[in-house]
Amino acid sequence: MADNSYQEPEPPFDLSLRPPGFGEFHGQEKVKERLMLMVEAARQRKDVLEHILLSGPPGLGKTTLANIIASAAKSNIHTTSGPQVEKAGDLAGILTNLQKGDVLFIDEIHRLHPAIEEYLYPAMEDYRLDIIIDSGPSARSIQLNLPKFTLVGATTRAGMLTAPLRSRFGLVNRLDYYSLEELCVIIMRSAGLLEIRIDEGGTREVASRSRGTPRVANNLLRWVRDYAQVRADGLIDAGTAGKALAMIEIDQDGLDEMDKRLLETVIYKFNGGPVGLSSLAVAVGEDASSLEEVNEPFLIMQGFLKRTPRGRVAMPSAYQKIGAEPPQGAQGKLL
Repeated sequence: MADNSYQEPEPPFDLSLRPPGFGEFHGQEKVKERLMLMVEAARQRKDVLEHILLSGPPGLGKTTLANIIASAAKSNIHTTSGPQVEKAGDLAGILTNLQKGDVLFIDEIHRLHPAIEEYLYPAMEDYRLDIIIDSGPSARSIQLNLPKFTLVGATTRAGMLTAPLRSRFGLVNRLDYYSLEELCVIIMRSAGLLEIRIDEGGTREVASRSRGTPRVANNLLRWVRDYAQVRADGLIDAGTAGKALAMIEIDQDGLDEMDKRLLETVIYKFNGGPVGLSSLAVAVGEDASSLEEVNEPFLIMQGFLKRTPRGRVAMPSAYQKIGAEPPQGAQGKLL
């Protein structure tokens, strides 16, 4: 006899690890404190939250914070992304479905089309939507009143936001990379949720190679769990974590195979630079935007690369990392 009992599908790995409230969200203490104060002030006034912008590199918790904000404000959240909103009608459909106090979360908001962005201005400021019907001599404008809502925008490229859009956010927050201690807390929490046996040494080993990013830490934890399950009786200690991460070419500084290839290319093929981004991308066989958004920020933050008006330059620490001899006088020229 068939079993017709319904079973809830298991939530996706990353989603299941998202903290549901401010109390379980570790790191970004200044940003978290500002948001908690903002939510509490709005609650006391029985008002709707101001619009909020979250910026920073991918994987630091912008989407998680948007959901926490909605939860703390006891509001419904509607989620979309800049590239998904292709026509004014798409935006109108989203906005007219909002209720008072709802949170509209737009990920990658810097990728909104400029024409669509124009429609957002009166919606954010005056809570109205001006729609043009038809075209030519028969064109007419219809004004729709919107309920008071909160727009939470997330962007990895804050510099690409237009000034008029940026100025309409009541609070602008930048998320920074996490410290080793903060990542250790996050990894221990994730390990508890996933029922993974991991000691302090294993936790620090994974955290030290996570590039200051919780998403990377959770992904590495998942891989180390699989490795430990097959080759180490399920217990993750420092040695097991080190072997597991070496297997996927993540070194002690968190650099992967592409990061090291990038440094080697700048040093050996371009004599340490300067070299333009497009030339570097061709030399390593990778898309230029991927290098600029994924690899370069961490390498620059760690002091391996430097951006100059003439191109990318390898720093002395990059030579040490690769095991190459810096050119004569390089120390003085690069600093």
